Amino acid sequence: MGRFRDALAAPGLGAVAEVKRRSPSAGDLRPDADPARLAAHFANAGAAAISVLVDERFGGSVDDLRAARAATTAPLLAKGFFTEELDLLELQLAGADAVLVILRDVDDQRAAGLISYARKLGIETLVEAHGADELHRAVALGAEVIGVNARDLETFEIDRKAQLELVSRLREHDAVVVAESGVHTRAQGAAAELAGADAILVGSALMQADDPPAKLRELLSRPLVKVCGLTRPEDVDAAVDAGADLLGFILVDESPRRAPAVLDVPDDRLSVAVFVGEPEDAGADLVQLYGRAEGRVRGREAVLLRNGERVADVVDLPWDEADPLHLQRAAARDGRVMLAGRLGPHNVREAVRAVRPWAVDAASQLETEPGIKDHEKVRAFVAAAR
Repeated sequence: MGRFRDALAAPGLGAVAEVKRRSPSAGDLRPDADPARLAAHFANAGAAAISVLVDERFGGSVDDLRAARAATTAPLLAKGFFTEELDLLELQLAGADAVLVILRDVDDQRAAGLISYARKLGIETLVEAHGADELHRAVALGAEVIGVNARDLETFEIDRKAQLELVSRLREHDAVVVAESGVHTRAQGAAAELAGADAILVGSALMQADDPPAKLRELLSRPLVKVCGLTRPEDVDAAVDAGADLLGFILVDESPRRAPAVLDVPDDRLSVAVFVGEPEDAGADLVQLYGRAEGRVRGREAVLLRNGERVADVVDLPWDEADPLHLQRAAARDGRVMLAGRLGPHNVREAVRAVRPWAVDAASQLETEPGIKDHEKVRAFVAAAR
């Protein structure tokens, strides 16, 4: 394994932060972008690697790669449309740790030649696929790092649902997986993470931000924040405006917070349907499933499911009971933990410090009455959890 692959394979969701001045689909993004300054700032903001566009169609050049190399020791991905071995040699001499190979642009023989030559040079390849056929080709080529692009390079249209389906197919393979394009929010990054991506590649969202390194930190920051027990569209809107990443809808008849259905949630957030015992298809992005408990609305333990597959544990309090060791129990759990159990603006900071959860979940402490949210408390909770 090499520096690039190792950096992306580290625990948690990594990010390849991209330096690009313009985009064929969006036009000018940041014409005055300074690759050296941005590369250094992205590395300090937590980027696992930095992508530098070296193609003039994106306002880039190999000099941008040299400037980034002089400014940071972070792994650098040279991004462009490369089809010849000489391209790779120039990029390696300019400081690239990895280069992009787009399967749309090369047949399998050419791709294999580029991958082999890169290895001889001591650099790595990010083999990019769009669509099931190209994904199959990438796997057959033995690619160690596979990028799944949500953007169709012919039409420039983004299809994140199709991308996440392809990402999930790679779980059974050893390749490190990068979800490329279309990530503008923490929830969209988390969706890629839960589908099985090791990292996200983010360009336009960073280049269009007032403060690109701050935007990168925001996308990678944890915990995610879930507001649950939503029953009204206006409360969904308030939670979204406050910055919640996940919106929860309880579909349990016995619950005082039973929702009529999974309400509409913006595409840049995630919806969660909450069930007890057996889940149903409610059209949500995720399912939070509790066990049953005699004489109670729900059991204590729950799991978070994506397409029926467990992707996180929900550590909650027993129904209508306290547990003085609740935070210690949660902190002892391995893997992704969503912390729940009477969290609110008054105690979530302390809980996050004690547990370092992947996500936090609140319902009853954000209400004026069951199922009716206090919008000020929702805002305060999200702000405190951050």
